[in-house]
Amino acid sequence: MERKRAWTGIYAIDSFRAYRNAAVLYLLICSVRAEPCPYPCTCTDDSATVTCLDLQEIALPLNVSRWTSTLTLRGANISIIPGSAFSANGTALELKTLRLSWNNISEIEAHAFLGLSRLLVLDLSHNRLTSLSEMAFYGLDELRVLYLNSTLSPQGARELPKALSTGSLRNLQRLELSGNRLKAMPIASFDNMNLNMLILTNNSIETIGKTNVSSLNEFKKISVYLSLNPFKCNCELESFYYWLKNDSQCADSARLLCKLPEAKSGLHVEKLRREDVDCINAELEAVSYVFLGIVLALIGVVFLMVLYLNRGGIKRWLNNIREACRDQMEVYHYRYEQDSDPRLANVAV
Repeated sequence: MERKRAWTGIYAIDSFRAYRNAAVLYLLICSVRAEPCPYPCTCTDDSATVTCLDLQEIALPLNVSRWTSTLTLRGANISIIPGSAFSANGTALELKTLRLSWNNISEIEAHAFLGLSRLLVLDLSHNRLTSLSEMAFYGLDELRVLYLNSTLSPQGARELPKALSTGSLRNLQRLELSGNRLKAMPIASFDNMNLNMLILTNNSIETIGKTNVSSLNEFKKISVYLSLNPFKCNCELESFYYWLKNDSQCADSARLLCKLPEAKSGLHVEKLRREDVDCINAELEAVSYVFLGIVLALIGVVFLMVLYLNRGGIKRWLNNIREACRDQMEVYHYRYEQDSDPRLANVAV
């Protein structure tokens, strides 16, 4: 009995020590994470979230706790995201989500997101990107979702393909580029990504070329959204049309409409007839018109040559016609004088 009590006391002492050690460890962790919230943002410790809304005085780099999981910065007047803008004092952050929409961002410099190696979601929508460095996304090895909706200027759209093809976004799964007035797909090859979803709605894309169709055929797992684009439904759309009819990668294919030519405006791309996009027939028709024009031109040349070679005979023929007309007119004049009223002659006398 005494031995049992002794073992019970020892167990209680060990449990108390373990509890004490855990409490001390928890306090140490809390003391480490209890860093000041950057003014004038609001911080939520439970969700490790920092939110900065409509604050014009915000400047980068922003000094936030390394344990921050979600950072929302919106409504600020940030024109440039400089290099290492989110790794103050060279400290790597634990950020998982970074939202930077509606900030008037016009330029992203190289290595702007360096230090965010664990970032999963990056939202840059509704800005005014005119300059995008080729190494803008360097260091985002774990990024899964990238939002670039309604944010690219024409210059930014031209620079985007290089920024996407550097291999920095090899784990990217979802890319949104809606509302950027893009005229073509900004990605020629998907080798450097792990895309599952590509959203290109509400742009200015008139056709999808053979190169892009071939790239999509190589990566069957990618779902593409292309509605609200002004497709030009002619023979240039042939490869895309057959891909659309025979493949299910375009998730909103039923909503794709023709814009040009006017005769086909409003028609569903999927419901076009094959002859509407048949390049062979179009080429044959063009060749036939060219051939007809050549034949008519040859006929015209031959006719002019005949006229030139027979110019003497034609001149004599025209003179004969003129003489014959003159003789005929003299005959009519003589008859008119003979048939005139005698009373008129007396009056004249």
